[in-house]
Amino acid sequence: MSTRKPKNPPAAAAGAAHPFAALPGMEALAPAMQSWAQMTGLSMQPEALAELQKAYVEEATSLWTQAMQAAQPGNGKETAPIKDRRFAAKDWSASPAAAFTAQMYLLNARAMMQMAEQVQGDAKATGRVRFAVQQWVDAMSPSNFLALNPEAQRMAVESKGESLVHGMQQLLADIRQGHVSQTDESVFEVGRNVATTEGSVVFENELFQLIEYKPLTAKVHAVPMLFVPPCINKYYIMDLQPSNSLIRYTVEQGHRLFVVSWRNADQSVAALTWDDYIGEGAIKAIDVVQDISGAEKINTLGFCVGGTILATALGVLAARGQQPAASVTLLTTLIDFADTGVLDIFVDEGSVRLRELTLGEEAPGGPQLLKGQELATTFSFLRPNDLVWNYVVGNYLKGETPPAFDLLYWNSDSTNLPGPMYAWYLRHTYLQNELKLPGQLTVCGEPLDLSAIEAPIYLYASREDHIVPWTGAYASNFVFSGDKRFVLGASGHIAGVINPPAAGKRNYWVRDVPTGRGRTKAAQPVPAEQWLEDATSHPGSWWTDWANWLKPTSGDEVAAPKTPGGKGYKAIEPAPGRYVKAKAS
Repeated sequence: MSTRKPKNPPAAAAGAAHPFAALPGMEALAPAMQSWAQMTGLSMQPEALAELQKAYVEEATSLWTQAMQAAQPGNGKETAPIKDRRFAAKDWSASPAAAFTAQMYLLNARAMMQMAEQVQGDAKATGRVRFAVQQWVDAMSPSNFLALNPEAQRMAVESKGESLVHGMQQLLADIRQGHVSQTDESVFEVGRNVATTEGSVVFENELFQLIEYKPLTAKVHAVPMLFVPPCINKYYIMDLQPSNSLIRYTVEQGHRLFVVSWRNADQSVAALTWDDYIGEGAIKAIDVVQDISGAEKINTLGFCVGGTILATALGVLAARGQQPAASVTLLTTLIDFADTGVLDIFVDEGSVRLRELTLGEEAPGGPQLLKGQELATTFSFLRPNDLVWNYVVGNYLKGETPPAFDLLYWNSDSTNLPGPMYAWYLRHTYLQNELKLPGQLTVCGEPLDLSAIEAPIYLYASREDHIVPWTGAYASNFVFSGDKRFVLGASGHIAGVINPPAAGKRNYWVRDVPTGRGRTKAAQPVPAEQWLEDATSHPGSWWTDWANWLKPTSGDEVAAPKTPGGKGYKAIEPAPGRYVKAKAS
């Protein structure tokens, strides 16, 4: 923003020596923004900009007047609390200068975003403009700077500088570890107080370990269950604590459960491809579960990209005449990549080609790894105020040690991916959206047709998911041909999924139609907006709905196995195993 005064300022603000005399304005910014838009091949409507500028000047003048009144000697009044949690501390409203700074920042931020909304052009280009402006706006918050943050200044004075010393120590430690600490990572240890459900590793290869969990019931369902978690994170998001563990809950429901624990890729496996993850990953896991259990059919579940991998594997097996899935559950999974939300702005031919040339099989010196911290940073900046600047302020400016939180510990435990696998995934899903098209792709030597999968499918999405928009997950209804049940949960990508019934939190939506005699069935697919309009909200966790849906495909109850493995597969080591403990380098 420029530093020109608003037109016709109130008399109280006329003194140039007054500390509020230089009011940021929008007079120069709007023409500059319009010129920039024209240079980039975009456009902006002059009439809309004029309206924005008029509204801006009026509100800025009002804020100026309020600030001058609050700054009068002997006034003794605090400004009203600012409705933004970054400025919620009393220090902001107690100081007229700080309050004015925060209020002007919020006004400028709104104006910038409103101008960004006025940029006209193709969807990807305008999306990039809005994302870039939002990143800049969030980074420029006065709360992020010690010289402008009265709360951090007060803490420094009260602690006689100790808060700044501790903040600097934490900054140096985060620089050494390569990421901003979101939690006290020293509190947690995989296998000690996260990922503690009892089980054994019963198989491993260069891609994954397979964990079989110890039954918690005297009898188990005859049809075993296989979880395929995402390979871009570690599996224990589904086993954080006993109270919120989807793994433990599934075992408590009487399922004989096996879970894939992906290897944290290092340079020795940097050349692995998407076909490897399908053939030697998901398909191999299915084969081993069938061998150990002796079951021809198994229930399957995939989470996020794990669901994409699982569906691809089942499509390959269908092309080979095999239908191993008694059921398929896909949690926050994209199959149709037409609607990928904000992630779409990062993907175009140029960016994908760059990945292929620097990480893939064409890379100089051979295939490379996509470093886990790069992905983690990208996902954090999708919600920068919550996952970046909040910790910059707390850790460094205030010198606070972030609280212990298992979810954020998992979030910081990043994983590497082989470059060729990642490049293939980017091109054929996010860029070219070919996974949904029958016969368009060949995977593991087979033409892929996901509609050939013969199993009932449970599709779960989270309504506030910023990584897998619920409408994108809903589109899977139109890809698969089997019976489908779509369930929409409250909250986001992780909190919506990890929602144990005992917590009594949130809700979920389903759209059932009556079949007579008091029964219902899942309705046939309709457009997403119509589905939500017709859906019914139910309090609590979707887990109970899923557990009931699984019963018809889970078979009779049989005696629980007394030892893990079987038929040539012996326990290798206790869960959670070695692979999940490996840190990304």
